[in-house]
Amino acid sequence: MLPQLTATRYVTPLKEGGSLPGIVEADDDGTYVLKFRGAGQGLKVLVAEVLVAGLARLIEVPVPDLAVIELDPRIAKYEADEEVQDLLTASVGSNLGVDFLPGSLGYDGSRPPGADLAERIIWLDAFTANVDRTWSNPNLLVWHGRTWAIDHGAALYFHHSWPSRPPAPERFAAQAFDASRHVLRDVAGNVAARHDELAERLTDDAIDAAVAEVPEQWLEPTAELPDAPAVRAAYGTMLRARLATPGAWLPTGVRA
Repeated sequence: MLPQLTATRYVTPLKEGGSLPGIVEADDDGTYVLKFRGAGQGLKVLVAEVLVAGLARLIEVPVPDLAVIELDPRIAKYEADEEVQDLLTASVGSNLGVDFLPGSLGYDGSRPPGADLAERIIWLDAFTANVDRTWSNPNLLVWHGRTWAIDHGAALYFHHSWPSRPPAPERFAAQAFDASRHVLRDVAGNVAARHDELAERLTDDAIDAAVAEVPEQWLEPTAELPDAPAVRAAYGTMLRARLATPGAWLPTGVRA
């Protein structure tokens, strides 16, 4: 389970992101980037962040620690910016905290990771259908000499269709991934050759454990998925189906 914390102070917004994440301090004396439940993309973005980070750890891709952070309605009263105040008010309750990495730098290619890590990151993005790791939005940080993967809310796009149609594992399994615009494509070698090694780490138990980290209150039932266990099972089914069909999605556009 993710640590359960309470925000004690809202520090500042991070205006770079479309969802307007903010820096907060929590009752463990830590500082976090807070991803808000009340942002326009909704709870499914938080689900994707938690689930993909769990998968990343299984294949040794560095990701910041996560926590569930409770936001008290009183915090919004002291925010002068009306847009931020509205967001804080809409996000009262549990939100996602991403450990703030002080002094980290946005990835600009000047300190690239080794080929091994680049291949792991591209494979992860291909497996989870994360198209948001390009030069226009690298979603990588360099901290203490290592490359860290962040911002996975654009992955697992399939769950955005669940309110209107049932899960379709075969469709997700067959969805191709074009890595030609990936920010690490010129650093990686043959990503497809890494598949067996990386896929074997994603056992059924490992996938279930990653899905289990998602807080129950963020799992939105539908007519086809009536409760949280059904939603969790659907995520597991979708991921297993894709893992079993690598020929459909192993990256193209990456040099051998």
